[in-house]
Amino acid sequence: NYSVNDLSGKKICKRELLKTFGLPLDLDRPLIGIISRMTDQKGFDLIIKIMDRILETSANFVLLGSGSDYYERYFQAVRDSRPDRVGVYFGFNNPLAHRIEAGSDIFLMPSYYEPCGLNQMYSLLYGTVPIVHATGGLDDTVENFDRVKLEGNGFKFYSYNTEKLLERVYEALIAYNETELWQRIMINGMTEDFSWSKSARKYLDVYRTVKQRLVNN
Repeated sequence: NYSVNDLSGKKICKRELLKTFGLPLDLDRPLIGIISRMTDQKGFDLIIKIMDRILETSANFVLLGSGSDYYERYFQAVRDSRPDRVGVYFGFNNPLAHRIEAGSDIFLMPSYYEPCGLNQMYSLLYGTVPIVHATGGLDDTVENFDRVKLEGNGFKFYSYNTEKLLERVYEALIAYNETELWQRIMINGMTEDFSWSKSARKYLDVYRTVKQRLVNN
């Protein structure tokens, strides 16, 4: 377990995740994780176009998911060619999903559309910084990190194309190498509140406003 007051457990989770996928136990390398259905809707058409350039950086990569045969064959081939950098698991595995959320440094979720999205919120709670496409619930819950104000909880791109996604990946990897800055982003995400308690209070505020206007009229 770890918290905003003690982030040391994050490294333990990362070490165990690397062991699970048989990757070298290099805790300094950034680790990018994905948990997803492997479809165009989830942004895999963009991801495969930048995989080579991701692997040209220092980042390792782990994937849990299933879907299109084309995408499964592609990522199996990537894993076979770079077993020291890439780990894949095809199928559903809830315990492993939580390990990926806890052990990854960055969570990649460039969905073409996403009415709500849960994994980006799980990632924020786990201190795993999300990179998302600014659509639907992803746009609502992920705020671009501002280096000057030290505000924001992740990285998002607005135009759905590979170059914009890659820009955000590079930006995140640069930030990762600045330890204090990265911990600030993590803590910003871990202290977000997406609970129903907060949502319910907002609904009550709306109802009270409407009621008061009806009374005044």
